[in-house]
Amino acid sequence: MIQPHYLARIDALLANGQRKLLGIVGPPGSGKSTLAQEIQQLYPEQSIVVPMDGYHLANSELARLGKAARKGAEDTFDSAGFAAMIQRLKTQPAGETIYVPEFRREIEEPIANAIPIQPDQQLIIVEGNYLLLSSGHWAKLHSLLDETWYVDVDHALRESRLIQRHMQFGRSEAAAIEWVRNTDGPNAKLIEASKERADVLFSW
Repeated sequence: MIQPHYLARIDALLANGQRKLLGIVGPPGSGKSTLAQEIQQLYPEQSIVVPMDGYHLANSELARLGKAARKGAEDTFDSAGFAAMIQRLKTQPAGETIYVPEFRREIEEPIANAIPIQPDQQLIIVEGNYLLLSSGHWAKLHSLLDETWYVDVDHALRESRLIQRHMQFGRSEAAAIEWVRNTDGPNAKLIEASKERADVLFSW
């Protein structure tokens, strides 16, 4: 359950009736998606979730680039395309539907044009790992987001969630542990180093 003082921040953000972009940031397994979905359910008519994971490069492109074993790292996303889309959402004209991609974990691929965004949806909940990075195209996001929340969670709990997630989608326990240590782990350190740029440190 989201504590009342966090919801009060959202209400204050929306008070002037203008479109607002709320960034939900954190390392893999921190509960970003859960938080984003809960906020959306509390503001069902006003809000929509835009997941950064929709901008994963396709598996075929990761293989071509030799990055398949590092899938999820900051350079395995179309960061330029993502930043351009966030800019578009910031200034969406009346009468125009904008379509954004989503990531389907069951096939481990992004699906184009899967989420329609309407101009009357006031709160855009942007959810992803790298919204606070200060390098490359990621650096453009901080000024585009009206507020950013960093989801702080116990390290051991987060890793346990990740191992279970990887096993749920087909990896053996040993392979899941190896992926969490060698791939998710370095990514998490990079993300954690950016949390001081967040407006809010969120905890459940």
